Amino acid sequence: MLKLTNVSRQFGGLAALANVTMTVPEGQVTGLIGPNGAGKTTLINNISGLDHPTGGTIRFRDADISRQPPHKITALGIARTYQNIRLFGEMTALENLLIGQHGRGKATILESLVFAPRFRREEKTLRAQALELLEQFGLQDAAHTPAGALPYGDQRRLEMARAIATDPHLILLDEPTAGMNPVETHQLGEQILRLQASGLTVLVIEHDMSLIQQVCDEIYVLNFGQIIAHGTHDAIKRDPQVIQAYLGEDAEDGAA
Repeated sequence: MLKLTNVSRQFGGLAALANVTMTVPEGQVTGLIGPNGAGKTTLINNISGLDHPTGGTIRFRDADISRQPPHKITALGIARTYQNIRLFGEMTALENLLIGQHGRGKATILESLVFAPRFRREEKTLRAQALELLEQFGLQDAAHTPAGALPYGDQRRLEMARAIATDPHLILLDEPTAGMNPVETHQLGEQILRLQASGLTVLVIEHDMSLIQQVCDEIYVLNFGQIIAHGTHDAIKRDPQVIQAYLGEDAEDGAA
């Protein structure tokens, strides 16, 4: 579904990414791990259109998206979350999801201004879908609560729900469990697996190896902008380069 070939990103003399080649197969949960500063967020920014590679290609469903702007990439079916939560804090949870759905409506601006029948039908349908999505993420009781007033874990789930509201084929999760406790992390992992079961493809960037082990079919390891390992969780945790670069020389098997 998603294929990166020799993707590089130079910032002056700094190579944030260097000839990164990786594939995210359709219907799978693929993990991307690596130490701080490895280039993980730079990579997801290049996929989502917030940044663009200085070399190589990024293809999504056979379309070259290497130079496409974010709104076009979203329209093609790629959604993402962020390390730092980017919700509209003054708006309710439901309103945040309705904003996420704005690209799915077909009514014109004029139809919305005069509350034409097609606009009213679409608003009713999108509202029902947003409420259903809140229920899927266990947030139905928070529908009318300002997003900024929600507990941290609920805000994380709401951001994921808003990404899903765009009706993507692929979702990019940038450290989705940051700040969560182990129980919340496991629950979010179960939600990711439910998304996969519904047909969604997932690329998850994460430091928490318990989540990676729980949800990922295969894992890529990035270090200093380069892929140094690729395989299953069991293979990755025994790779000498990964142990040295990411887990530490004295890491126990159970840590991965």
